[in-house]
Amino acid sequence: MARERKFTTEQLFEEVRHQLLAHGYESLTFGTLAEKLEVSRGTLYKYYQNKEDLISDYMTYEVDKVLDQFRQIPEQDGFAAQFDYLIDVIFQHSMIHQIMSRVHQMPREANPQATENQKKIDEFHHSLYQMLHGFLQLGRQEQLLNPNLPDGLILGMIFQTINIPNHFGIPHEEWISSIKEMLRHGMLTK
Repeated sequence: MARERKFTTEQLFEEVRHQLLAHGYESLTFGTLAEKLEVSRGTLYKYYQNKEDLISDYMTYEVDKVLDQFRQIPEQDGFAAQFDYLIDVIFQHSMIHQIMSRVHQMPREANPQATENQKKIDEFHHSLYQMLHGFLQLGRQEQLLNPNLPDGLILGMIFQTINIPNHFGIPHEEWISSIKEMLRHGMLTK
């Protein structure tokens, strides 16, 4: 019997990410993943009962990576540096938002593991908002944030910047810089 090719979790998750972005939730199959990873479908079933388990495990993996980077925000020196870091992290992980919007059709009660993973994913946004409370307090303390704007609005505007379409093909770094400028100073000159 031929020996199964080995693959890492990162290789598997990279292919899951690619398939979800390219084809969506419905088109992701163990057959396609096995073919891309050059293994049998049975090899994938050794680790995951079904695609819901796999996708939910992948999503918790991505969420954990993002949360680890968000935990580093307080390490940045001052509100301006924290702001720059926050925007950079958001854009570094913009694919997660796209993937999350594509997996909403995943059954919510697939099995216990997928259900548990889904709870972690659902708590993701809440955790982010809680983690950013200190960031907002620092901005107000340094008198850089408008005290009349609610926290939810400020964070909502920041997080929604990844949804702004770049129809004119502005280079990525310039695009991010312009978004930072818009958030810091608005679009009006006076």
